[in-house]
Amino acid sequence: MNAESSYRKLLENLRGRLQSGSFELAGLAMGGAWIAERLAQDLNLPHYGVINVAFHRDDYAEKGMTALRTASTMSTKLPFEVNGANVILIDDVLLTGRTVRAALNELFDFGRPAQVELMVLADRGKRELPIAANFVGEAIEVSDQKILVLEKDAAGKFSFQLKERE
Repeated sequence: MNAESSYRKLLENLRGRLQSGSFELAGLAMGGAWIAERLAQDLNLPHYGVINVAFHRDDYAEKGMTALRTASTMSTKLPFEVNGANVILIDDVLLTGRTVRAALNELFDFGRPAQVELMVLADRGKRELPIAANFVGEAIEVSDQKILVLEKDAAGKFSFQLKERE
């Protein structure tokens, strides 16, 4: 589970993708936004977007204050026209697909993109919804009792930590 190696794989995929046309990056708060920011920087893109899914989550009642804190610290910001855009949604970890569903709802609140693709650093499988990533850094098997948490150090380098599910 090397997050930096997975990141480099995604970066190379996007370099190739740039050859076939333009796209907009939109990272899901928090981890996906960190990845989108770094990708935009490494690819010399003019901007990237942030999507906060807090108010579209189907478990909002359970997340409560945590969702509100995330929404206030990293709110949705899309510095591009969504209508007609080719958007690459970026998240750190894909598991059930429910967070991606919430991100699509938030994205479509801002317009109707021409195409939406999904990029994830880690794919854990175990989908509850028919959602698949177009770009995957690494497929990872992790116990259901654990969560995979992306961390970013002061230099901007990524690492994964395994934590107990609460």
